[in-house]
Amino acid sequence: MDNPLSRDYEQKLSQMSPFEIKNELIRLAQEDSRKSCATYLNAGRGNPNWTASDAREAFLLLGYFALDECRRVHSEAPGIAGSPSKKGIADRFEAFLAKQPVTEGSSLLKEGYRYVVDRLKADRDELILEWADGITGDHYPTPPRILNYTEQIIRPYLAQEMGNRAEGGGRDYDLFATEGGTAAMCYVFDSLQANHLVKRGDKIALMAPLFTPYIEIPQLDRYAFDVVTVSANKVEADGYHYWQYPDSELDKLRDPAVKLVCLINPSNPPSYRLSDENLDRFVDIVRKDNPNLIVVTDDVYGTFAEDFKSLMYTLPANTLCVYSFSKYFGATGWRLAVVAAHKDNIMDRLIKELPQAERDDLERRYGSLTLDVPALKFIDRMVADSRAVALNHTAGLSTPQQIMMSLFALKCLLDTEDVYKGKMQAMIHDRLSALWENTGFTVVPDRLRVGYYSEIDMMVWAKKFYGEDFAAWLPTAHHPLDVTMRLAVEKGIVVLNGSGFDGPDWSIRTSEANLEREAYVTIGKQVRAILEEYHQEYLRTKK
Repeated sequence: MDNPLSRDYEQKLSQMSPFEIKNELIRLAQEDSRKSCATYLNAGRGNPNWTASDAREAFLLLGYFALDECRRVHSEAPGIAGSPSKKGIADRFEAFLAKQPVTEGSSLLKEGYRYVVDRLKADRDELILEWADGITGDHYPTPPRILNYTEQIIRPYLAQEMGNRAEGGGRDYDLFATEGGTAAMCYVFDSLQANHLVKRGDKIALMAPLFTPYIEIPQLDRYAFDVVTVSANKVEADGYHYWQYPDSELDKLRDPAVKLVCLINPSNPPSYRLSDENLDRFVDIVRKDNPNLIVVTDDVYGTFAEDFKSLMYTLPANTLCVYSFSKYFGATGWRLAVVAAHKDNIMDRLIKELPQAERDDLERRYGSLTLDVPALKFIDRMVADSRAVALNHTAGLSTPQQIMMSLFALKCLLDTEDVYKGKMQAMIHDRLSALWENTGFTVVPDRLRVGYYSEIDMMVWAKKFYGEDFAAWLPTAHHPLDVTMRLAVEKGIVVLNGSGFDGPDWSIRTSEANLEREAYVTIGKQVRAILEEYHQEYLRTKK
């Protein structure tokens, strides 16, 4: 077997996605922990170690009500029941809630119901029928794009969390419920290409560092995009990374040949939100030079940022927003996300302006769905494309998942004091502080830092602690992946290589979501220990 710390092995491994390297790192770290009795720590993946318990309790309680409704319609052995019936269902739901003890779940269900009825003006029976039928999962999602009241609930949630409480409650947006943010990414790329909005070989921009699949998908032969990298990797005059985009990098988007730009905001890694200056620059670029630029922004970490405002509200006509519920609510296993598009968007306009031959192609593609293909919205085309068009009638996110999504959103809509948000942000920042304080490195105060991840550029700290000569020697003696490998093999710690996210070669990415605070104390000390070991090795070479 290859020596995992050999330069040749590390070079071969570095060609893989960091999420695939992770599997090897986990094996090595677990092996080390068995041999040394050290604690195995996985800070590699952003899977939270918390759950939003009240929304889940509300979900289970709603399930009991729905089953009572099914049995009320029809019940016989062995375990056969009917489907919920609309007539009088809201009255029965209110009576059901009145009998429940006061718990977090029952309170959320009761207050959430009143919010939708009183604030969103829902028809009581239609709402509870959607909830009961949806949680039972006995019918196809109808409409396939998203259930009626699920969309009405998620719109104001996005306005609150993604738009910094934007006016209008998000009424101007159409939503498509998807099986997590990763499915949403696939659907967006597929439909943009299927509708001739981006073509194989077109020029697109990726704002780096960013989540690895956004780097890998454009390289697939079906897309073969000409990728322009817009980089936030600049090291400032004081030697620190601030992870914002210089004007010179953003101005690459002024080229009208750039059809599409993809970004994660706040970034993954290094977990910083776009500055107001960057947002303003985006608007200037689109208005002056590239009005047809399509923006895909993945905003899953926006809820961990202070005063966050997405590009979906800054550049509404140009932007497709992907938002996942997975991180904020500890729900990666639920696979819950939405794609949001403004009702007046450039995708719909650009489709109407396509050459006749391409419009004819789209008539053939979508002609089985409607007699008026030109009027078919881009977001509805995405729904059809997600099921190869022919299976559009069975498209859509499962209805129980949509009900869970609604309850997560209601939890936050009812939390007018942002208690949950404050707890989540404080927990992440406490873990971040524990990590950095024990590396001995300095975290410069920055209101734009979110802290869900850290990207630690070892080369920056090599220079700051031990000087330019040591920093110049380090790449001659070790492969950049060596830090990641050594943490796994010698310390039982899993982190990801930042280079796999188009970050600096000598950077590592840690997640502050996976582990308790004490674990980050250990990780910080071991990261610093490896840098010190490199320095000792360097000193030996100088003797």
